[in-house]
Amino acid sequence: MAKKKGGNTVAEVSALVEPIISELGLSLWDVRYVKEGAVWYLRIFIDKEQGVTIEDCEKVTRAIDEPLDKLDPIEESYTLEVSSPGIERELVRNEHFEKFLGAPVMLKLHRPDENGEKEFKGTLVSNDKESVGVILENGSELTLKKKDTVYIKLDDFNI
Repeated sequence: MAKKKGGNTVAEVSALVEPIISELGLSLWDVRYVKEGAVWYLRIFIDKEQGVTIEDCEKVTRAIDEPLDKLDPIEESYTLEVSSPGIERELVRNEHFEKFLGAPVMLKLHRPDENGEKEFKGTLVSNDKESVGVILENGSELTLKKKDTVYIKLDDFNI
């Protein structure tokens, strides 16, 4: 992640765009700044109860373009992408985990567990700052540190 003037790019962008997105009747789901091949991407994921439309993405892009240029938090050139987090949305913020307690999730670990398994499905049953609890499909409960996961995603967005 690129840093400029001692700041954190994702935190700076989040602080800038969240109130703008909120004024448009949407919520900020996540901000990611990643390099894929030779190209840097600033990805802003937005959400709303009724689902995100292409028009919502266009409105947000237009609304944040100039403020992002003025803040100039990124030194290198990048591609801006605004989109929905999707149906199998990744849970990343603490409020995501709290909102979706009781929801079906799928998760992947960085390293296999003692049984050689890396991927699991179950129901999200607990959350704190460092860890989550999931009741697996076989009925057993798994508690794991968030930092040990590649991702924790909703398995079925029927909520």
